[in-house]
Amino acid sequence: MRMEFSASTPIYLQVVDEIKRLIIRGDLKPGEKLWSARDMALRYQINPNTAARVYKELEILELCFTKRGLGTYITESPGIVDTLRKERAEQIIQDFVKEFKTLGYDKDALHKLLDDVY
Repeated sequence: MRMEFSASTPIYLQVVDEIKRLIIRGDLKPGEKLWSARDMALRYQINPNTAARVYKELEILELCFTKRGLGTYITESPGIVDTLRKERAEQIIQDFVKEFKTLGYDKDALHKLLDDVY
C-alpha cells in the first residue's frame, strides 16, 4: 500500500491515522494480529524505526497490545470501533466548520447550504 505523506504531519502519525481508518472500516478487527514492524515498513514504504514508533503510539493510545514472542494485536476493548468512529467524525466536522467559517458562512447559512446539498 503506497501512502502519499503530507509534509505537515509526522509520518508515524499519518500511519497511525491510516490504521485507525482500517479499524473503523473493519479491515482490521479487534483481536486481529498486526504486521511485524518490518512488514509495516515495507507495506507503507517507511523506515523500520518509524514503524516501531507507530506501534509505540498505538500502544499509548491503547489501540493495540503486544504479546511477547507472538506479535502485536488490535485491542479487544469493547466499543473501540465506535469510539474511533465518533472521534473521526468529530474531527471531520470540526475541520469542515472551520473551513466554512473562513469562507464567511455563519451557522444558519451553513445549515441552509447543507439542506440544499443533502
